[in-house]
Amino acid sequence: MRNQDQERGGVSGYPDADALARPVSELRGAPRFTLMLRVAKLVVDGREQFCVIRDASTTGLKVKLFGPLAQHRTLAVELANGDRHTVQCMWMTGDHAGLRFHEPIELERLIDEARGTGQRRQVRLRIALDAMLFSGGEAVPVAIRDISQQGAALDSEKWLLLNELVKIQTSILPALYAKVRWRDHPHYGVIFEQTFQLEELAHRCAGLPAPQQVVPESGAKRAN
Repeated sequence: MRNQDQERGGVSGYPDADALARPVSELRGAPRFTLMLRVAKLVVDGREQFCVIRDASTTGLKVKLFGPLAQHRTLAVELANGDRHTVQCMWMTGDHAGLRFHEPIELERLIDEARGTGQRRQVRLRIALDAMLFSGGEAVPVAIRDISQQGAALDSEKWLLLNELVKIQTSILPALYAKVRWRDHPHYGVIFEQTFQLEELAHRCAGLPAPQQVVPESGAKRAN
């Protein structure tokens, strides 16, 4: 991180140039705010994928991608705090992309989210993924509705016990052992015994469809 005087520019104290929506070759010397690495997600025509915010201005972002950005009709970036901003991809170079906000944002809110202290909420991907859950000697089909590095929310017709240790198998993930953290039958939240590395989870979940029904927010907040 650079010092405060080096970070800030423009009349408002923050970058007002559309620097981050320019190709990398034009970014040298452009005023911008360099964030601590912050996990976020891109919403591409309703499908979600992880990204990492590197730089930000009031008009755009530079993000690290974990896979190609497909042709799309709509594109948005969503932060861990739930803020969502419609964006346009202006350039891609390697595994980085420059995104322009459709409307300038309040950079202070983004900075506060990046610099916040205390336990951070894990960024969750809302997905539709069928799985098999093993509980009490039974194998039952379940539907995973969202997933993070630490846990997941799923739908199960079988009643599960709080703090019960279960095994989950899917077609794209390694066998997962998890404990039931909350329940609002048939919706459940589980915490993995071993967390995922962000890059591994991003690659494994690439291209998964979004769920038709989202797990109620009251439960999702407790999931991970």
